[in-house]
Amino acid sequence: MSDPNQTNVRRYAGKAIISCAITGGIHTPTMSPYLPCTPAQIAAEAIAAAQAGASILHLHARNPDTGAPASDPNLFMRFLPEIGKASDAVINITTGGGLGMSLDARLAAPLAARPEMCSINMGSINFGLFPMVQKYTSWRHDWEKPYLENTRDFVFKNTFADIEQILLRLGREHGVRFEFECYDVGHLYNLAHFLERGLVEPPMLVQCIFGILGGIGADGDNLVFMKQTADKLFGSDAYLLSVLAAGKMQTRLLTHSLTIGGNVRVGLEDNLFLGPGELAKSNADQVRKIRGIMEGLNLEVATPSDVRRLLQLKGKENVGF
Repeated sequence: MSDPNQTNVRRYAGKAIISCAITGGIHTPTMSPYLPCTPAQIAAEAIAAAQAGASILHLHARNPDTGAPASDPNLFMRFLPEIGKASDAVINITTGGGLGMSLDARLAAPLAARPEMCSINMGSINFGLFPMVQKYTSWRHDWEKPYLENTRDFVFKNTFADIEQILLRLGREHGVRFEFECYDVGHLYNLAHFLERGLVEPPMLVQCIFGILGGIGADGDNLVFMKQTADKLFGSDAYLLSVLAAGKMQTRLLTHSLTIGGNVRVGLEDNLFLGPGELAKSNADQVRKIRGIMEGLNLEVATPSDVRRLLQLKGKENVGF
């Protein structure tokens, strides 16, 4: 399915992209005092991560008083312009939002901001966060424990109709490119379906996600299988592989990704720790750690300009903030 006229990703061999997911909608304030929740904290963390080497910043918003995931575009607009002025990094806004949000709520901020990139989940999934409840005996906020426990009976809904709406309303209408989040092998086939229909065009950033309960497990064999499947479906020149691993397997799987030509995503959305028993004090700490591994493998860090060229982005001058 690859198009010979599209950018050949092999042209940039020797470089790898670091994405950083700053706060997300999974972890709660009880789990780490370093989780950014206010607009000022999110902006500062994003700017520092970019300075450390992240060329893509994946962004969610939170209620500044409670830390709960939030979809209000006004909250996003309290940190997006600041990040855009202080950094050349590509801003990538979630369309996943927080668990239980409606699709309209999830799309409110991206439609207002019209960024260069957005994430898009490529299928519905059981999204089990409930095992984390047993690790804590008290909570900073009343919403946290029920939010996690409710995932025992929860499906994160991303139907074909939902995906079509995101692709059309953001991609076709506003020129947004996507971080295609694939939590299992079937999600790669869903992406191939939309590629065949022409609703998706290469080059694509395919974010393979490992270690979420309900999705594919976090081990090296699964990573190789996901890459082999993506190569078969898309052609190796039509997409960029990126990998994130939830929790303790983050460094191991990201290093594996780098050794097979992939890219990486770090950040407090995906993992609160820097090492065993050591909370990461910032997103930038995680960026610096993976950057050190990259440099040990003789890989250069891809710049925001590299990313814009590789993914054919519309440029930061064409966003809505």
